[in-house]
Parts: sequence; structure tokens; C-alpha cells
Amino acid sequence: MYVKSTKDILDKANAEYYGVGAFNINSLEFLIGIVSAAVIKRSPVIIQASEGAMSYAGNGDFRKGAKVLADMVRRYADNIPVPVALHLDHGHDLDHVLAAIRAGFTSVMIDASAKPFKENVEITSEVVRIAHAAEISVEAELGKLVGVEDNVSVAERDATLVDPDEAKIFVEKTGVDFLAPAIGTSHGAFKFKGEAKLDFERLRKVKQLTKIPLVLHGASSVLEADVEKANSYGAKIEGAKGVPFDILKEAIKYGINKINTDTDLRIAFIAELRKSLHEKPSDIDPRDFFKPAIEAVKNVVAQRMDILGSSNKV
Repeated sequence: MYVKSTKDILDKANAEYYGVGAFNINSLEFLIGIVSAAVIKRSPVIIQASEGAMSYAGNGDFRKGAKVLADMVRRYADNIPVPVALHLDHGHDLDHVLAAIRAGFTSVMIDASAKPFKENVEITSEVVRIAHAAEISVEAELGKLVGVEDNVSVAERDATLVDPDEAKIFVEKTGVDFLAPAIGTSHGAFKFKGEAKLDFERLRKVKQLTKIPLVLHGASSVLEADVEKANSYGAKIEGAKGVPFDILKEAIKYGINKINTDTDLRIAFIAELRKSLHEKPSDIDPRDFFKPAIEAVKNVVAQRMDILGSSNKV
């Protein structure tokens, strides 16, 4: 079922101490794989679309793309027996946020984290005012998404990671529904040079002071088996490293409720697509190549739902 507000899904997860996966889509194939896993696992699910995905779906027109994606997700979720939300991931300007709101997304992210704190508060507050009037929930971000390394000084860490006291003020001033605090992850397949390391004490303080659902960006685990499969069929994904499952579980214990996943889906999809193209050189039906790739996405999402604790929560 297509929900009215992503907040409903995350408030339940916050109250019951589990995480909900937020999975990025670029096409129908990803949507099918993600929703299929949610049905099998009886799990709520958040579908995410980036500004780039909106532009891609609209052939360069992000406003048109927002409508295409919203219509596709809404229609696909019509008869689905689990809650399905649609979220704008990393909206950097009001134009993209408004396009998502007008298209019927159930939540939006305004990412003004690169701005000074006061300006971030002002921009986020305006988005909250507009979105809440339309009964749409809002995510914002504090700090910078950079992987935490062992040789980084305390001063350098404090300059990039979220300040818990600022997080409390930010939530109170903006009225934001959920917050992405920077605690040491980064986007992409190359998150850490050494072992994965998140600042759980910082996370604990943010949760204690804000009490709202928190979001972990850059949370893909970069599964070794999928990387190896992709590389065996011609990919060059060397040195990729993500967030291990045990660290994701620990993050949920400390207050994370929304866990963003994109890279894992891409690697699994591309690995299976490369394999199919290699094994069926005379086949010209794209569906024959996409079906195994969809199955690979479904398997990654289903496994992630078990790890996050959202399975059987419907």
C-alpha cells in the first residue's frame, strides 16, 4: 500500500527499535526487485529517488521525472500488502523539493548540510513549512559524510561530524521529522581506507537529545561476493569497502531507524547483468538479461531487511 507519510513508517520503527531500509531506484527493474523483497519479508519499505534519478526518468526534465517515478511507484504499490513510501534523497534546492512534493512523494530530504548552521536552519525550516502543509514529512542532514579514519585528529573529526547539541537546536528550530547525522559514513563503494568505524557515542547523544528517527546515509555493505562476481565478468571495482552488517545492527541499537542503500543494489544488478551478457552473447531480448538482475536486487534487499530487523513488522 502506498502510504501518505514516510513519518508513519519511521515513527513505528523508532518506537519499536528497528531499522527500515531506504533503497534507491533508477528504473522499473530496481523497483520490482525492492518491492518483491518487501512482500516476501513482510517489511515496510522506503523507495528513494535522487535528483539524478528524477532527471533520468524525465529524460532531462526533473519535474516530469518526479511525476513519472511517483506514478510508477504508486501504481506498483496499489495492491501491495506492505507499506511503501517514496522519498526524495538529497534534495539540494527548493526546485527539486517542490517537484517531489507536487508529484506526490511521501517525504523529501532537504540537504543544506554544506551551508553554515544558521543558513541550514533557515532553508530547512522553509521546506518543513511547505512540506508539512501538504502532509509530507521532511529529512535533513547535519555534518559531512566522510569516512572516519584512524589517523584523523579529534579536531578534524569534530569539524566534519555532527555536533549533538547543535542537532538538538536544529530539530527544535526546524521541526524536521527525521535527521541524518554525520557519524562517519560516506557515499559510494569506497567508504573507508581501513576498518569501518562509526562514532556511536556521538550517535547516542544525538538520539538522546532529539528523540526522533535518525538516518544513516552511505550504509551499503559492499558485499564481497557481488564485487567478486562483477569483477570476474569484466568490472573493475577494486578496494571497495562498505559498512559491515554488525556495525549496521549496532547503529540501530543506538538510534538509527532509516538506513539508506544504493551501492549494494547497483553492484548486485551490474554483476548479474554482466554475467548474463557473457553467457548469452546471441540473445537480444533485454528482459532475459534484466530478470536475473532483478532477482539479484531482490536478494540483497531481502537480506538487508533481515539485518535491519524490519522483516515481519507488517
